Amino acid sequence: MKAVLPFDDEGADLETVGGKGASLARLSRAGLPVPGGFHITTAAYREFTAGFREQLAEAAVRHDTSRAATRDTVRDASHDTVRDASRDTARDAAGHPARVAELFERREMPPGLAAEIRAAYDALGDGRAVVAVRSSATAEDLPDMSFAGQQDTYLGVERDGLLDAVKRCWASLWNERAVAYREHNGVPHDDVALAVVVQELVDADAAGVMFTADPVTGARDRTVVNASWGLGEAVVGGQVTPDTVVVSGGAVTETRIGDKAVMTARVPGGTRERPVPAELRHRPVLDDQQAVRLAELGSRIQELYGTPMDVEWARRDGELFILQARPITNLAPEVEEWNDSLKGGELWTAGNLGEAIPDVMTPATWSFVRLFIHEAMHASTLPGFDLVGNIGGRFYMNLSVTFSIARALGMESRLGAVEQVFGKLPPGLDVPLLTTSRWEIIRRTLPMALNLRRRVRDNLRGMPAFLATSQRRCEELRARIAATATGPELAALWADEIEPHLVTACRMLEAAGRQGGATLVWTRDKLRRLVGEVEAEAMLTGAGAGGELASLGPVTGLAWLAAGEIDRDTWARTYGHRGPHEFEVSLPRPGEDPAWIDAALAGLRDAAEGTRALLERQKEARDAAWERFARRYPRRVARMRERVRRWNQVVRDREATRSEVIRAFWVLRAFVVRAGELTGHGDDLFFLHLEEILAVLRGSSGPLARVPVRRATYERYAALPPYPALIVGPFDPVRWAADPDRRGDVYDARGASAPAADTVTGFPGAPGVVEGVVRVLSGPEDGERLRAGEILVTTLTNVGWTPMFPRAAAVVTDMGAPLSHASIVARELGIPAVVGTGNATMRLRDGDRVRVDGERGTVELLP
Repeated sequence: MKAVLPFDDEGADLETVGGKGASLARLSRAGLPVPGGFHITTAAYREFTAGFREQLAEAAVRHDTSRAATRDTVRDASHDTVRDASRDTARDAAGHPARVAELFERREMPPGLAAEIRAAYDALGDGRAVVAVRSSATAEDLPDMSFAGQQDTYLGVERDGLLDAVKRCWASLWNERAVAYREHNGVPHDDVALAVVVQELVDADAAGVMFTADPVTGARDRTVVNASWGLGEAVVGGQVTPDTVVVSGGAVTETRIGDKAVMTARVPGGTRERPVPAELRHRPVLDDQQAVRLAELGSRIQELYGTPMDVEWARRDGELFILQARPITNLAPEVEEWNDSLKGGELWTAGNLGEAIPDVMTPATWSFVRLFIHEAMHASTLPGFDLVGNIGGRFYMNLSVTFSIARALGMESRLGAVEQVFGKLPPGLDVPLLTTSRWEIIRRTLPMALNLRRRVRDNLRGMPAFLATSQRRCEELRARIAATATGPELAALWADEIEPHLVTACRMLEAAGRQGGATLVWTRDKLRRLVGEVEAEAMLTGAGAGGELASLGPVTGLAWLAAGEIDRDTWARTYGHRGPHEFEVSLPRPGEDPAWIDAALAGLRDAAEGTRALLERQKEARDAAWERFARRYPRRVARMRERVRRWNQVVRDREATRSEVIRAFWVLRAFVVRAGELTGHGDDLFFLHLEEILAVLRGSSGPLARVPVRRATYERYAALPPYPALIVGPFDPVRWAADPDRRGDVYDARGASAPAADTVTGFPGAPGVVEGVVRVLSGPEDGERLRAGEILVTTLTNVGWTPMFPRAAAVVTDMGAPLSHASIVARELGIPAVVGTGNATMRLRDGDRVRVDGERGTVELLP
């Protein structure tokens, strides 16, 4: 290995010239404006230290021992935590104590090596160049470890001081900072050697640092430039507050002028800090054109390295120079924007389906949910209308579309039904309407409505056969998926059998929910007017009396399992697809997780009353309510019983078809899991959309490049608390989560939200009055914290929470409506519930004693 190499030499790699040198060599070969210079290679360092390497290693070992012994004594004295490295002692040739620095100072540079270094220097500027002499270690400027500032740099060096500066750079490999940094990062001392970079010193009028990605947010579309007067050492060393300029899309988008009090200036024999002249302190260092030119250089450097870069730059007489470049370490991961609220000013709700899909969705789940919505909600196919959206990875529906269509069709009087399904709107919340004209809405809506009626009619005819065969068909599909041997075979199975079954299940759910028109809403309202809330809710229970209610299946099935009437395999096959995260395909179903079943059974054992006892008690209340109705309205009994029978049939069909859709989602999970196994990419495929998964199955690797970004995006959103149930206009989940005054009920970008209510009120979910102690749960995984007889308070519940209901004295939720299936289950079990309060988790805390009135929809905090 040569002792000296030109900057752009092809052999200037990491092992030869260290991280800093290899980077400068790469930049030089790419034609970037790098000041001239040369490398003193690691071979020169090894030649120079050949006679005292054991003493250096001894110094490192003693440093480690000393550091451990003194750690406690220097913990509270920050100025002592980094001692003068040159005080570490070794033994010289005579056995006398010697400083590490002295081992380098006393040794003469070998004549041949000295001559080679001087010759390279003389070629730079006829022997009169002023240079920077920089250390360049072989464990430096790496993508995962920078080692920046661990070794020394000397500026303003001339010919007479060159060899001494080189030896001091070599010695700095063993200073306390460098030794401690290597130990912290697990880099063996024997593995590291030091090269030296000798580079012409740009007598800069301005300099600084440029990041080709935002080092704070990780945004890859922002180049951040720090700039100050003089040489760049004041910026790098943190002695000055520089200007900050942000360039995005080829233009300056932000400029912050710093108070540039000091500057590093060149003086004979070196550099020194000087005050910045008063007229320059608050003057911008860069104009927009120069900032954009710097960003263009940064873009070239990032493209050269394939990763965001930290670049040191300088300017002299308007000319820009690149002094150094290293990968940015610990950069926030690149993320995507999953946020349909940014499209406009609509009102979005997480009610109903948002309760069923409470999690941040992986991209695979979102693609399946979009397919589900397209088939199960025909209105979502209206051209130009975004009926559903993804906000920060969570599912939302666009109520502005619903309200606009109702107004265009003259159906405002029926908007009360929206509350029954999606929950209440806060008083004073003005719903923003679409700007589309009334006639345009009618033109788009009427053909869809006519087609929908035909779809519902046709699918209702096939519903009994579908419900009778769906479980067996899903079990067959999962077995077929497990048996596939190749990616193309699995992709073909998707097209031929899996997708058609999913589409059928979704259309059956649509038909079940649409049958009978407004039966679910108007029957309940009619009964409430005739007999009041308590009697009406009692009379409407018993949906499972004419056949099992699917929403009750998991909890009644657990009761049978606990009694030994069915075995685990039967429970898993029949009910194991239902759970708190049943739409999210990346998570196991309860039927796959024996621990889930064990925890649910343990919870039932703690209940004050068993599921069967609750159902029997509610049957007695129902029979008594019908008797009172018959005495009061003898001529209406038959007609009302028929209406309620129809109500119960619609509820059963809706819940049964919903359950089979979820069973189909278990098939989808099996599909993605098997795709990961066949392709060798495992759970990476959960971070691809459906079409991308199919492409990977057919042999393409292109979509996999997006997995790290998608995974980082998912993790970013999943770390945030659940967003508000109602969102109006553009919403930034990260900024909202960071706001200490954030609200969990509503966010209105217009700034006109009504004050948050001090009282906790909502829908009467299920009648009854009970007093008890509050237990606030953030998710069903906290279910073991709920003790028998406590009041369950949470953001939302879905069918996956229902195994906890027998333990709860009452249920109170932020989100929800009377027709959400969790409300239906609470009524069937006779458990008082207040749903859709908007603020229960904001106002109530563990240990509070409250009175829950499920008839009036109130929660009163007791002394």
